[in-house]
Amino acid sequence: MATIRQPSAFFFVFLLHIAHVAISLSSSLFAESESFIGVNYGQVADNLPPPSATAKLLQSTSIEKVRLYGADPAIIKALANTGIEIVIGAGSGDIPAMASDPNFANNWINSNVIPYYPSSKIILITVGNEVMTSGDQNLMTQLLPAMQNLQNALDSASLGGKIKVSTVHSMAVLKQSEPPSSGSFDPSFGDLMKGLLGFNSATGSPFTINPYPFFAYQSDPRPETLAFCLFQPNSGRVDSGTNIKYTNMFDAQVDAVRSAMNSMGFKNVEIVVAETGWPYKGDSNEVGPSVENAKAYNGNLISYLRSMVGTPLMPGKSIDTYLFALYDEDLKPGAGSERSFGLFKPDLTMVYDVGLSKTSQAPSTPKTPVAPAPKTPVAPAPKPNKAAWCVPKAGVSDAQLQANLDYACGQGIDCSPILPGGSCFEPNTLASHATYAMNLLYQTAGRNPSTCDFSQTAMLSTSNPKAISSVSPAAKVIYHFPWYISLLSVSLVI
Repeated sequence: MATIRQPSAFFFVFLLHIAHVAISLSSSLFAESESFIGVNYGQVADNLPPPSATAKLLQSTSIEKVRLYGADPAIIKALANTGIEIVIGAGSGDIPAMASDPNFANNWINSNVIPYYPSSKIILITVGNEVMTSGDQNLMTQLLPAMQNLQNALDSASLGGKIKVSTVHSMAVLKQSEPPSSGSFDPSFGDLMKGLLGFNSATGSPFTINPYPFFAYQSDPRPETLAFCLFQPNSGRVDSGTNIKYTNMFDAQVDAVRSAMNSMGFKNVEIVVAETGWPYKGDSNEVGPSVENAKAYNGNLISYLRSMVGTPLMPGKSIDTYLFALYDEDLKPGAGSERSFGLFKPDLTMVYDVGLSKTSQAPSTPKTPVAPAPKTPVAPAPKPNKAAWCVPKAGVSDAQLQANLDYACGQGIDCSPILPGGSCFEPNTLASHATYAMNLLYQTAGRNPSTCDFSQTAMLSTSNPKAISSVSPAAKVIYHFPWYISLLSVSLVI
């Protein structure tokens, strides 16, 4: 076995101090706030429930925001006095008139906002959808003037600052996205993108994007890519420009956009994820759609957002994220997956449970995302009311144990006790440390059996892990906890 060079004791004392300070600060933040989760409410369907029923459904969930693609008055009225924040949309077809005629913008506000606000909590108006990648040069050049006229109309109605204006972009606005630190916008946009970002900066509105790890997996359908896209344990991807290790595609995509914005001088503009999701079924020739994958992606994303860990380039906060979608849209054209993103059925029952219902959410601290659902049924586990611990299965490889350790400690749980000098550092074996981290993740996530999966390398046990002498050949631990790295902006190499 190779000799492992240990860092100085002072370094670890410093690391532990920083970690404990960060944990204390994050705990106070968790007590005062929670990341807000939104959902897209599309209407390209002929079987949707009435808006009043949908409003009641939303109130039974932890969904805080709803994004509409238009400004349907029935939906806006139904959401009045619910506390749910609303994003409404001006269609791409409105852009030419809105850009050329300020009165059109004034009338649009008078018709779609004034009658409902503030009882209906409209917070954002999006102008068009993915216009910059539409290929319509005229529409692209008219987009900013349309947004400016709409902003002026809001200002005239004394709503400037209360309701923001933006537009939604696809990830295709990036010319470069890998590694995330190299993110850059397509230069063919010229000054158009800079103008849009300047508008966002001047008005305090967000830059809204549609990242879809699902499509990234379709273009690279390897098992390791799927794990990376579903927030499952994986070996991670190191950004060669920053030495930051990414453990999920969502972070990588969002940080690529952040890098592109930063490189243009707009570090102050916030990012909002306007759409992201995973289809639960598709055509026979489509790679990736399944109930299992959709549940894993959406469930783990929701828990990840609630953890307030943030992305490596935007740590310690959650990005407002709108899941796609509330319902299936059975009239949408294209592949079968396009009609299968819904979280709820028209009869208001769940397609699959990702913990959005206020009555079904597993109790947890807001630190830990739920681990992905197992691909095959988990072996019979102890009943939830019995003492149970999450431990590695016998024969698990050191590589998988290391991946499990990195994953668990990368989700915001406190792994400082298994650092040198920590109360649980001994025995100093990979098996012992991985068991500690995996079990802590399971316990803090509400002891939900699906949390103890780790790509089917873990199991529930009625035996306290402290009594387990060995579950894998002993190995010295290589420390590279992504959570601590993101806090310190350093790479810890032993």
